[in-house]
Amino acid sequence: MSTGTIKTETNKAVARRLYEEVVNNGRLELLDDLIASDADDETRARSGWSTGRDGFQQHVVWLREAVGDLKTTVTDLVAEDDRVVVFWRIEGIHKGEVFGVPATGRPIDSTSISWITFHDGRIISYNVLPDRLTILRQIGGVPD
Repeated sequence: MSTGTIKTETNKAVARRLYEEVVNNGRLELLDDLIASDADDETRARSGWSTGRDGFQQHVVWLREAVGDLKTTVTDLVAEDDRVVVFWRIEGIHKGEVFGVPATGRPIDSTSISWITFHDGRIISYNVLPDRLTILRQIGGVPD
């Protein structure tokens, strides 16, 4: 296996761990290993969030509080060089404000696509495009 292939596979494994271990299980202590100290979470939905690992931690904590019984499932990973695109599913119960809609107790089941940039095996940039319309329909934010 070439060095480039090993690096790409390592990056894919880190991306998968972000969802399976950090988001699903709340293992925030892993962020020190997975996220560069100066990383940028480009999708911070709330003003005043920190940058770097602290911003990632705030994002995960918010998501776990807003979506009860949270489960994310990585459905596919596509990688090249230092970029990984993650196709993933989010399931749970709407327990906190999401996209401006207060908690409804309704189920959420939707998909998202994230693109992650790596440097030296750690995440340096993260961005996510959720299927907002589906989520908003499910939680009553827009008519069905």
